[in-house]
Amino acid sequence: MNRKELVAAVADGADLEQKTVDAVLRSLQSTLEGAATKGEKVSVPGFFALSVGERAAREGRNPSTGETIQIPAAKTVKLTAGSALKDAANK
Repeated sequence: MNRKELVAAVADGADLEQKTVDAVLRSLQSTLEGAATKGEKVSVPGFFALSVGERAAREGRNPSTGETIQIPAAKTVKLTAGSALKDAANK
């Protein structure tokens, strides 16, 4: 399901205009990006939990040349499915 299909499905299910649902989805994205920027955890019980973690610097290899390269430390975003989503996936 892509964004357009998601907006259409939610609009149909909630009896809203697609324009309204798209605005809500954009606002949700902006809010989650802001929380990730601040390193905050966002949790919607049963739906998902979003958190920011840190990945240490490490050594890797260029797969085409085999040359050793240094991979810098970075922050990562982790999205974990909530219990309701996990249950739906396992039906």
